[in-house]
Amino acid sequence: MALADHLRELRNRVVKSVLAIVLITIVAAIYHKQLEDFLLKPLPRCDTRELAQQYHGKCAQVSNIGLTAGFTWMLKVALTAGVVGTVPIWLYQLWAFVAPGLHKHEKRYTAVFLICGTPLFLAGVAVAILVLPTTVDVLISFTPNDTTPILPPEDYFDIATRMVLVFGLAFEFPLLLVMLNVIGMVTGKRLLGWWRGMVMAITVFAAFATPSADPLTMLALAAPIWALYFLAVGVALLNDKRRRRNNPDADLDDEEASQVDLSVRPVAGAEMVEASAAPAAGAALPASRRDEMDDIT
Repeated sequence: MALADHLRELRNRVVKSVLAIVLITIVAAIYHKQLEDFLLKPLPRCDTRELAQQYHGKCAQVSNIGLTAGFTWMLKVALTAGVVGTVPIWLYQLWAFVAPGLHKHEKRYTAVFLICGTPLFLAGVAVAILVLPTTVDVLISFTPNDTTPILPPEDYFDIATRMVLVFGLAFEFPLLLVMLNVIGMVTGKRLLGWWRGMVMAITVFAAFATPSADPLTMLALAAPIWALYFLAVGVALLNDKRRRRNNPDADLDDEEASQVDLSVRPVAGAEMVEASAAPAAGAALPASRRDEMDDIT
């Protein structure tokens, strides 16, 4: 395909993904009250004096500030639900854009990509929801004593939606490594050799991606990605072993020569070659044709 055709294909894939996200976002906007109540459950609220005593003062009063704030966070929550709800669709569109450039045997992994990609993203979302109460407690713990923080829901929903999307996308990273190994761009041995740098990079990413500065929330994101990374390395090593069994030269680079058999074998005795019969002389040209020929002929 020409470059313009590739760009047109990319546009069509993006449009389909966006339309699916918009459709689920509209449905989520209808039920935004239920989604907001679900996200607000982990928040320790000081709506009454009894609740304040229950949380020993480390709680927050949720107050809506601004006339359009409710509409803003409703859109944010609905859009996040739209992205999460359409995971199989936009993952398929992403892989469908890449699949035409792969070989026939590599396209068989499309179903595996979709089957594994969707649960991994949803697992990241589940971990984010489980870690959200701890994150809120840690952030509120920095509040000075004898003070009650007034928390706009928009700030809280910013943290919640950010954690949901970051955790979900981070859990797709090991699957990306496996797919790179499947198409032959990286070997399992090389991935294993990168483990120190990968562990450090994942730790730094978790430190910047999590909204709170506590190590517990950071480890809650980093530890599953560590485990998934080493699981991806194991899958890549098994895939390389299978590929090596089917093709002994599978581990060679494009510029690396394969092994050459230099063993010397005895040569059978030479046979005599007899000359063939002398060719017959051609017919003589008539004098008229001989005169027509020039020097070059």
